[in-house]
Amino acid sequence: MEFFISTLLFGISAGGQYALIAIGYTMVYGILRLINFAHGDVFMVAGLIGIYSTSWLTRLLSEVMAPEAATAAAIPLSMVLVLVLTVVLGFFIERVAYKPLRSAPRMSVMISAIGVSYLLQNTATYVTGGQPMTYPNIPMLSDTVPIAGTSIKWVVILTPFLVVALVLVLTQLINHTKVGMAMRAVAKDFETSQLMGIKINSVISTTFIIGSALAAVGSMLYFTTYPAIVPTAGAMPGLKAFVAAVFGGIGSIPGAVIGAFLIGICENFVKILPFEGATTFVDAFTFALLIIVLVFKPTGLFGEKATDKV
Repeated sequence: MEFFISTLLFGISAGGQYALIAIGYTMVYGILRLINFAHGDVFMVAGLIGIYSTSWLTRLLSEVMAPEAATAAAIPLSMVLVLVLTVVLGFFIERVAYKPLRSAPRMSVMISAIGVSYLLQNTATYVTGGQPMTYPNIPMLSDTVPIAGTSIKWVVILTPFLVVALVLVLTQLINHTKVGMAMRAVAKDFETSQLMGIKINSVISTTFIIGSALAAVGSMLYFTTYPAIVPTAGAMPGLKAFVAAVFGGIGSIPGAVIGAFLIGICENFVKILPFEGATTFVDAFTFALLIIVLVFKPTGLFGEKATDKV
């Protein structure tokens, strides 16, 4: 029973971290019908920004205060810097790589997204030398608490609550603000929204900003749980988040969140299956589950069937 509880908690936490990435995928797709393949790498870059900004701020503050106090002060400042720089990165990617291709075929935009993904990975390899980097300990999140006879980090417990709170705030923004109304209009009919005077570029930039900010928060939670970062560290979480978005019904924020939680829970229980090498099939199970769902419900669990008008 104790093992079951700890596995369930880790699964819910992993699902919450995937959900924060999946929301970025589903929002961009809902508006642009674009799969932003670089989103997982933005998540990885946010982790590296956390490492380098913490190190830089600690050295800077050490000149005016004690080393321990400098480290304690550097962490919250670094978290703010991670959010700001990740948002700037997401905004820059949209303006440079996607905006010039607004009227181009979707295949061209997809190729651009893949190019941005590899550019971020190669830049990270150049900066880090390809060596694994260790994410700094964030006070409170990295501390452990005994639950069901197992020491569990606070990040595992706090992640689902934080995710639910962020999703509620995002839902309120989309449903009860002018920006949210514009986002819903553009998602419903891109061309008509443009003719009605909605500033399409501002709406798309806002979408990328929100997605990047959530990816930054997700990186803090994920890399606190799994602290080793390599240039390809965003690839698998990004793919699983994309699977979660499709699984729940791409374009649906609640669907992406529920799909992410289901995938996180399922993959953690696959790890404890009673046969040797079960952990080897964790990633394969995620994609097999997606195939099964799409066979029976091609639009995902909460996706709406699209009707093409002639």
